[in-house]
Amino acid sequence: MAPFDFDVLVLGTGPGGQKAAIAAAKLGKRVAVVEKMHMLGGVCINTGTIPSKTLREAVLYLTGLNQRELYGASYRVKEEITVADLGMRTQHVIGREIQVIRSQLGRNHVTMLQGTGRFLDPHTIGITGDVEEKKVTADKIVIATGTSPARPSSVEFDDRTVIDSDAILHLDRVPETLVVVGAGVIGIEYASMFAALGTKVTVVERRDRMLEFCDLEIVEALKYHLRDLAVTFRFGENVAAVERRPRGALTVLESGKKIPADCVMYSAGRQGKTEELCLEAAGLAADDRGRIKVDENYATPVPHIYAVGDVIGFPALAATSMEQGRLAAQHACGEPVAETNELPPIGIYTIPEISFVGKSEDDLTRDKIPFEVGISRYRELARGQIIGDSYGMLKLLVSSEDRRLLGVHVFGTGATELVHIGQTVMGCGGTVDYLVNAVFNYPTLAESYKVAALDAMNKMRVIARLTAEL
Repeated sequence: MAPFDFDVLVLGTGPGGQKAAIAAAKLGKRVAVVEKMHMLGGVCINTGTIPSKTLREAVLYLTGLNQRELYGASYRVKEEITVADLGMRTQHVIGREIQVIRSQLGRNHVTMLQGTGRFLDPHTIGITGDVEEKKVTADKIVIATGTSPARPSSVEFDDRTVIDSDAILHLDRVPETLVVVGAGVIGIEYASMFAALGTKVTVVERRDRMLEFCDLEIVEALKYHLRDLAVTFRFGENVAAVERRPRGALTVLESGKKIPADCVMYSAGRQGKTEELCLEAAGLAADDRGRIKVDENYATPVPHIYAVGDVIGFPALAATSMEQGRLAAQHACGEPVAETNELPPIGIYTIPEISFVGKSEDDLTRDKIPFEVGISRYRELARGQIIGDSYGMLKLLVSSEDRRLLGVHVFGTGATELVHIGQTVMGCGGTVDYLVNAVFNYPTLAESYKVAALDAMNKMRVIARLTAEL
């Protein structure tokens, strides 16, 4: 049989695809990536993670929201914030990130193939670009095509009045009123950003609560802050219809309520980008949400084909996708893979942000695992006062039996950074004693670990003392 053109071919250059390609290249393999023109970096860089997090940073800066505790409720850096103000920072960051990815792939001698790839047979990919289809063969193939926003067929999207999370980045003005359908991570992130800009936001969610996988106390704190930014919540409600009007849209709920708004954003989950792949030619199939089934090594039912990132479903985070790409490439190249730590942190970039790692109180209660809670509030920390964050909190869940850390939940400034201290202690099998006895820089937000650890330890001491009196 003729040799393959490449040892490893990766479809997609999002976080999973990049790391898979670079990991295989580092192992001395001939590697190529297939990506559409203008989409280097995938959804993560172009329409998803990076633009939305940069937009959030621009909103926080331009609205002066974080400084209002210190300088008063009317404090603003810029009175009239336009879409151009928000987009300038975003385009700058996207441009820089694309340069970094191009440079990394180039340095590692990864061949860039521009166009849309599809399977012609299990080892052959047809790539359609500006000219006729080009065929390339590979020994191992990694699918990292990611996802796109799911668009319910009953809804007429026009990318102006009725939009999804991709189109929201291209609005021509900041809407005065906005309806967000779906209170998942993306829906709540954008709801909080536009609320901070002064948009009157209504969130419609068919379930009874938002962010069900998060700690209830943290979610309640977020809800309180969003209501403070004039966000209205409609839980347990289904959208019956969205009627477009010359000056906006009318969202009609099944309960009969009607909500007028300049703009309606649907956040109805995401769909795997597998339609164009012709998976059947490779002996594969996707489920009804376009996701591909994989084993613990990210191999599909066709052993030489792997799939990583959002296209395989939960948790669908840039951070986990990177790790999946690296591990899949190592397995594909026959490189031993170390046991991975099953403790991925979850970061939700709302305003204020949320991050957690490990179990929640509900998880532990359901599994009948005894635990103690230690809480630290930013308002009690000197650093919290300095930065003007009086609402932030850090919560530790500690095993009552062996004092191990079972979960860390953070709400407020720097939550997505702070959580990694707890993740490290948990990953090393550490106990709350380490945090009690460690010295943290002062004044810092990290000091909240010591305060929360002492809180939990003091509660456990009381129980131990009462138990000893029997």
